[in-house]
Amino acid sequence: MSGFMDRDFLLNTDMARTLYHTYAEDQPIYDFHNHLSPKDIAEHRRFRNLTELWLETDHYKWRALRACGVEERLITGDAAPFEKFKAWAAVLPKLVGNALYYWTHLELQRYFGIETLLCPETAEEIWNKTEEMLKTPGFDTVSLLDKMKVRVLCTTDDPADSLEWHKKIREDSRISFRVCPSFRPDRYLFVRQEDVSALLRKGYRAEEPETDEEADPAVISAADLCLKYGTEDLNMALVKALDHFRENGCLVSDHGFSVFPYQEDPEFRERLRLLGRAYHRRNIVMQLHFGAVRNSSPRLLRDIGADAGGDSVGRTMDPYALKAFFSDLEETDQLPKTILYNLNPADNMVLSTMAVNFAPRMQYGAAWWFNDMYRGINAQLDELMETGALSRTVGMLTDSRSFTSFVRHEYFRRILCRKIGLLAEEGLWPADEKILGQLVSDICYNNAGEFFS
Repeated sequence: MSGFMDRDFLLNTDMARTLYHTYAEDQPIYDFHNHLSPKDIAEHRRFRNLTELWLETDHYKWRALRACGVEERLITGDAAPFEKFKAWAAVLPKLVGNALYYWTHLELQRYFGIETLLCPETAEEIWNKTEEMLKTPGFDTVSLLDKMKVRVLCTTDDPADSLEWHKKIREDSRISFRVCPSFRPDRYLFVRQEDVSALLRKGYRAEEPETDEEADPAVISAADLCLKYGTEDLNMALVKALDHFRENGCLVSDHGFSVFPYQEDPEFRERLRLLGRAYHRRNIVMQLHFGAVRNSSPRLLRDIGADAGGDSVGRTMDPYALKAFFSDLEETDQLPKTILYNLNPADNMVLSTMAVNFAPRMQYGAAWWFNDMYRGINAQLDELMETGALSRTVGMLTDSRSFTSFVRHEYFRRILCRKIGLLAEEGLWPADEKILGQLVSDICYNNAGEFFS
């Protein structure tokens, strides 16, 4: 019998072990959706301790700490770094079964060679050991990514971003992997052109925000974007910004929708169609994320800001609205390559079957956010097997702000090999190592390289 989280963690058949150790374990990583800081990469940032590395920006861990009754001072407040780490060490044993428990220990194993379970009794020992290791060569941001064989990263960037850090990364001969900006225009999609025009007519200038203190922040952002690109037309400014991104290596766009009023809101519809056509012309993959209720807690939003761990699963998507959007683009042969992600599991089959309607340009994406755990990953794999083509999926992503989050690819790969190995053992799949090994290699890396090229 295997020990807990040992070499064969999750690999419960001979075929699963063969597939993982021979075909999955050493595959490089193509991470096409994350929230890493390009500035931290460009500056080869070093972290002084595990609180900076793990807890500084990770709202997954913040939610778990709050769920266990930890006071905010020890989460995002002014507590000392070791106090915050001890709080995480105290909570972690209560999270067995949560993906955070396994990710935390995989990170200790893969980055620091520590097999000890993190708990209150071992917290100080692990803190001291990792603190000393973080001072040594091989633990800056670039080295951490190299260690996991990352080949391509797609960060998440506002259209107004100058992309200066991406430029510095490209010029740095010490960085062997690609870091590509992702075009994320969410905050501009629902802005009315008439509001932007009205603000600009008042003489608004970005360097003089007091010219209209009562303006909607989203309208101000849109006006700033228009000023940057020398036009009053927000749609034109977005397209010019997209060209700037493409010139700087952009491969993908990102959109996150809590609502999708494609059939009710003509201005939203026209802006989204315009962007879809622009992505198609520039060979940029359009990623669409559905089903999140954002910033539910006014207290968290007020005291900490957005992305503080106050989001949850929202309502299901309207498949007729999605069909209308994709059909409008396809009718003029302007549907870009597209990946669909859902936060509400009730949408699994809605999106997996929708993707096949527009194949091969469209994919049902990875188990995302609250779904990127054992149950959610298995459900996503089942949908791909039973309603699509598992062999074509572009695999996993991190969706993370943490530089050690790439063990999530390992977690996914182990679950993938476990599932395939069990199906082969039960006679439901052919126990042909060559066929299954190629499928695993493709899902882990090859398909992404082909789809995003």
